[in-house]
Amino acid sequence: MSLMYVGLVLLGAIIGAATGYALHKVVSSKRLNDAQELANRIIEEARKEAQAQKKEIILQGQDEIYSQKRQLEQDFKERETEIKSRDNKLQEQTERLERKREQATQKEQELLVQEKDFTRRERKLEEQAALLEEKMREQELRLQEVSGLTREEAKDRLFEEIESRTKHEAAKMMRQIEAEAKETASRKAKEILATAIQRYAGDYVGEQTVTAVTLPSEDMKGRIIGREGRNIRALEAATGVDLIIDDTPETVILSAYSPLRRQIAKMALERLISDGRIHPARIEDVVRKVQQELEVQLREVGEQATFDAGVHGIHADIIKLLGQLKYRTSFSQNVLQHSLEVASLCGMMAAELGLDVKRAKRAGLLHDIGKAVDHEVEGPHALIGADIAKKYGESKEIIHAIAAHHEDQPPKSALAVLVQAADSLSGARPGARKELLENYVKRLEDLEGIATAFEGVSKAYAIQAGREIRVMVNSESVDDDNTYLLCKDIAEQIEKNLTYPGQIRVTVIRERRAVGYAK
Repeated sequence: MSLMYVGLVLLGAIIGAATGYALHKVVSSKRLNDAQELANRIIEEARKEAQAQKKEIILQGQDEIYSQKRQLEQDFKERETEIKSRDNKLQEQTERLERKREQATQKEQELLVQEKDFTRRERKLEEQAALLEEKMREQELRLQEVSGLTREEAKDRLFEEIESRTKHEAAKMMRQIEAEAKETASRKAKEILATAIQRYAGDYVGEQTVTAVTLPSEDMKGRIIGREGRNIRALEAATGVDLIIDDTPETVILSAYSPLRRQIAKMALERLISDGRIHPARIEDVVRKVQQELEVQLREVGEQATFDAGVHGIHADIIKLLGQLKYRTSFSQNVLQHSLEVASLCGMMAAELGLDVKRAKRAGLLHDIGKAVDHEVEGPHALIGADIAKKYGESKEIIHAIAAHHEDQPPKSALAVLVQAADSLSGARPGARKELLENYVKRLEDLEGIATAFEGVSKAYAIQAGREIRVMVNSESVDDDNTYLLCKDIAEQIEKNLTYPGQIRVTVIRERRAVGYAK
């Protein structure tokens, strides 16, 4: 029974396996068919898509071919145009070269003709020269026969005549040169004398070279002179000043070119008079003390000047020289005050021009430092001042500005020109320099007289204290062009005939007026 059971089980298993196989085969066959159909559809779709892409690619290729074809045609046309243009240029160049060749050929022919002509003329000139030489020989022989002189004798006589004439001309030229040299020397000597007078005495010699000391009584004159004149000799020897004791009541005159020496003598004499003890030993002691006090005072004055000008860092010896300028005058103008004015003007103008204000003030303050010692050192005070500034370590620009402020050196910087302008302004402003009323009025009258002397001038007015003259001209007799010429002529005439500080502005006015009345 167990075997039967096992057999049934095996049979069932076999049947099941067969049934499963058959079923699997049916399912597999169906799946295979489905897959085959799917594959066919995919292949068909792929074929259709490939055909579509093929058509698209073919169309794109055709478009690209068409585009390239058009580009090639365009390039071909451009190249063809370029080739034609080059051909035209080559044709033009060929034609120009041909024309030039023709011109060159023509010029060559002309040159050949000219060369032949020159050759012919040269032969002709040689023939004429030979003929002329022959005639000259004949003339020389005839002259020798007529004059009885040989060629060498005639040459010697001609040279003698030329030598005599040349000596005459040389003598005449020597006299002319000698006269011009005398005139130039005379003018130069006058300039040197005028400069020396200006440096040492100014406009008023007495006021700048002497100092008056008031005495308490006439008896004091005898005590100042001393026994056999020993006191006055001691005082003159100690101070280097000449004492003039004359009939002027209760006054002693101190005379010296150096203002410092006069100041020392004045202080010493006043102190001796107040003290009452006047003898040689006392004089020497008082003069020595006064010199020491004055040195301190000069340094204080110089320091105050640098403080007022706003300039610092100046050497102590230059500060002392600045203090000496307090006792120095130029054209009756105090030099220290003038230097402070120039420093201020330089600073103002430098500020307007955008330059270094401190350096400009420094140059303006020191520009006349040479006047402190120009009575002891030879040379123009501008160059003396430049040497002093160089000695005490001032900058090259400051040194050049000092040296060039009176054209002793040509100005090469803006600072030098600035100092020149400020120096002229300080000296030329009205009231800066002393001038007698009579001379002032006469200068104004002369100024107006020079202007009115010209033809066509109707009126002339000197204004701005003689610093400017305004000239009114007749518009009917003087036109616009002649106005400028008249202005120049008046300025030249003023420069020639008048002496004045600074400059004078000439303004010529021409106007036409029409006057009407409304009723």
